[in-house]
Amino acid sequence: MDERNRHAFIIGAVGAVAVFAVLFFFVGARSVIDSLLSAEPSLVAGTFGLALCWLAAWSLMLRTVLASLGIHIPIGKSFLVYAGAVFANNVTPFGQAGGEPIAALLISKVSDARYESGLVGIASVDVINVVPSISLILVGVAYYATTAALGSRLETAVGSAVALIGGIVIVMALVWQYHTTIAERLPSIIAPRLGRLDRFDPETLEEEIADRMGRFFENIERVATDRWRLVAVTGLSLCGWLFQTAALTVAFAALGYDVPAYILLFVIPLANLAGAAPLPGGLGGIEAAFVTLLVPTTGVPASAVTAAVLIFRGAIYWMPVLIGGLSVSAFGVRALR
Repeated sequence: MDERNRHAFIIGAVGAVAVFAVLFFFVGARSVIDSLLSAEPSLVAGTFGLALCWLAAWSLMLRTVLASLGIHIPIGKSFLVYAGAVFANNVTPFGQAGGEPIAALLISKVSDARYESGLVGIASVDVINVVPSISLILVGVAYYATTAALGSRLETAVGSAVALIGGIVIVMALVWQYHTTIAERLPSIIAPRLGRLDRFDPETLEEEIADRMGRFFENIERVATDRWRLVAVTGLSLCGWLFQTAALTVAFAALGYDVPAYILLFVIPLANLAGAAPLPGGLGGIEAAFVTLLVPTTGVPASAVTAAVLIFRGAIYWMPVLIGGLSVSAFGVRALR
């Protein structure tokens, strides 16, 4: 890990600690600890088992996307590769935006694929995951609205999510519509500047950037036009979201609370939007978002909600960090060191 990345990580870690400190101050650290100590161990283990199912489903997504690019990875290795990608996302600021380049490096390392192919693979998984999440938010909120009035906090969260996702979709559509122009003109703009910084020949660098961008957009087109694989990948994405929903349901059950699944269907993708914060994998911000959304919608005490979220995030965040960290080390990728 270079000096700049080290500073960013330290700042993000300090920010995460600060968010947790504020959260525990308002909720009550002693009450949260008491709730955690009362959790049923077998159901906590079930939460972690369902999290493994989520990780397996989304690793199959990555394997299927890579197959459409002509990159074939065994099922077991694809699980470790995706765990490594999640690890990269979880230890770099801005979530997927920070971890995708490292995940692409990992994919290219274990499969001998080009870097831009690995980047298309992991980016496609992240983008496709947005589609079921939007559906779950809309369906879950619509059903919740038939059983209870939407609070201003939830309305704001849903409105912000729709606006953010809509903005991302518009930007992606514009980039794709003008990708030929971008691939032709952007290299001539950035190559001279990068050449001065890294002391490379600008003309050679421009050709290299243009070639890589051309292959990048070509790979995106290959993924988007492979309809059967696209349907399979979207189905696996939905399965992953449902496994996460089941995991959080079981986490609440471990504390003795029965929370309707339709609430968790929209809360999980909404809370994950906090992963865009400049914190390692959204650590702290996502937990706070969960508590903010779940307390008014479930009626469960804040201390119990926080405890359930900590169990859930232990399975969804910390377990992949452990598995993925070992995976990255075993594959010999040192970009994070």
